[in-house]
Amino acid sequence: MSDKHRIECLYLSQEDLLRAGCLDLRLAMDAAERAMLAYRDGKILFPEKVVQIFDDATQERINCLPATLLPEKVCGVKWVSVFPPNPEKYGVQNLSAVIVLSEIEKGFPLAFMDGTLCSNMRVGAMGGIAAKHFARQDSSSIAFIGAGEQAKMHLIAMKAAVPTIEECRVSAKYEHEEAQFVDEMTPLFPELRFLSAGTDPEKAMSGADILVTATSAQAPLLKAAWMKPGTFYSHIGGWEDEYAVAEQCEKIVCDDWETVKHRTQTLSRMYKDGALKDEDIHADLVEVVAGEKSGRQNDEERAYFNAVGLAYVDVAIAHAMYLRALEAGQGQTVGIQETMIFQHEQLADWIRI
Repeated sequence: MSDKHRIECLYLSQEDLLRAGCLDLRLAMDAAERAMLAYRDGKILFPEKVVQIFDDATQERINCLPATLLPEKVCGVKWVSVFPPNPEKYGVQNLSAVIVLSEIEKGFPLAFMDGTLCSNMRVGAMGGIAAKHFARQDSSSIAFIGAGEQAKMHLIAMKAAVPTIEECRVSAKYEHEEAQFVDEMTPLFPELRFLSAGTDPEKAMSGADILVTATSAQAPLLKAAWMKPGTFYSHIGGWEDEYAVAEQCEKIVCDDWETVKHRTQTLSRMYKDGALKDEDIHADLVEVVAGEKSGRQNDEERAYFNAVGLAYVDVAIAHAMYLRALEAGQGQTVGIQETMIFQHEQLADWIRI
């Protein structure tokens, strides 16, 4: 049997990617910056995502998000499930994802890979890029409301973007979540001082240089009074802060304002309520990366960053991870087909009529 029609792809588990050194937020930030500029220049195809919501109240859903990197001749799709009740209901993570990459010359698959790592890294990478431009570069403290996977990834990204960070404070819904955060992150950053807030968000956030909210809450957890002049705030979740937080910020930046304002986050709520106008948005992040809009201009500015999530960035990061894994010799080659259907010599034995 000829192997002319054999199709195979590289299977990459999360562990394969980690062993290849893909938990590299600088790799992710570089890929994200290139992708944002490429998308603006018409070099990325980015169709609408497909969303299947199974429970309107809990927002349990599975999304299908495709994108094509035209210069790289690679098409990818992220298949991601978000089930917010999972941690309390089952004691497991609320997000899981897989990514498929295909080449667009013959249209054959290149890789089937874990997408959970990539998805979490994309969130951190976008926050890290924003921090490069809007956090004070002498920032010494970072504080979190929320202690899950995205909070942990954000700490790695922020430390990469702002190496001067010396102290990390964390507040979560439960003390055991704070303890787990500290236990897991201390070996990665033994030089940092970690402080648990005992579920008191004010104790964590008040006076910190960099603030991050990473929760699934739909309530204004962050108060404006806790945000001192010069603070950078990275908003990850939905409605996590009172309107006054954004109102007191000199600069509000989004990954894509036109997308953000139609969602259910704090800024979109403000927009719908007439408390925020288009002209109040300083920039989309790509404008800052391209040097068209300013970053931080003085030490007193408060800056607010909101990323809704752009799946073409996930595909770009996944492609960078795939290339690194290839170079590192990680993963397993998996056969998709040996030959065309009607060329199998044993097909008569296998057919069912």
